[in-house]
Amino acid sequence: MSSEPPPPDSGRPPDEDPFKKQPPPAEGGGSPYDSGPPPPSGGSPYGGQPPPNGGEQPPPSGGGGGPYGPGGPYGGDPLAGMPPLADSGKRVLARILDMILVGIVVWLLSWAFGFRQYYTTDAERMDFADSFGIEVVAAVLYIAYDTILMSRSGQTLGKKLFNLRVANLENGSTPSVQTMLVRAAVLWLPFAFCCACIWTAISGGWSFFDKPYKQGLHDKAAKTVVVSTSSVSTG
Repeated sequence: MSSEPPPPDSGRPPDEDPFKKQPPPAEGGGSPYDSGPPPPSGGSPYGGQPPPNGGEQPPPSGGGGGPYGPGGPYGGDPLAGMPPLADSGKRVLARILDMILVGIVVWLLSWAFGFRQYYTTDAERMDFADSFGIEVVAAVLYIAYDTILMSRSGQTLGKKLFNLRVANLENGSTPSVQTMLVRAAVLWLPFAFCCACIWTAISGGWSFFDKPYKQGLHDKAAKTVVVSTSSVSTG
């Protein structure tokens, strides 16, 4: 039997999300009073002076508990321990790429199902049935594209190209299918059925002005943020 120690495990548990927030390292160990000499036997750490507040610990300032409260590991900042927020310009470019990719598929399926583009022999009248069919195909594909891909890794093809990902604001983890379904529905249902690019510009453009999390309206509905992956090592 070999006496050599086993090689260190360089892998990562298969269910561990590499982007999930990690608690900050402990700053020192022990009490702030541990550095001094121990008090005399039977004495008080305050010497001959009475302890402040009658010996009671002062209450924490601000709000209560929870992971983001003053007593939580992140000091009240939901972004602590998370990669930097994504640049809004890159978000727009990634979204445009995704819209082009899915739009091509929408056009091909609409053609395959025989939906005419918009007009019948009467060029003055829009064919409602064909138009509605295209809208349904677009809504289903855009929502499915976002929900399936981003519930797996937080990334669409466009976001992956631009080193971006969607993360839960609460803990930085990859959003669930339910969370991504809400996010995608808020973004794409108005786009497909009534407002087209106007709603996409409003919902996505909100991130240019939102403080402090740079969320689009669909991010606010799903409680997500978009972060950069450029500085995150997953190895």
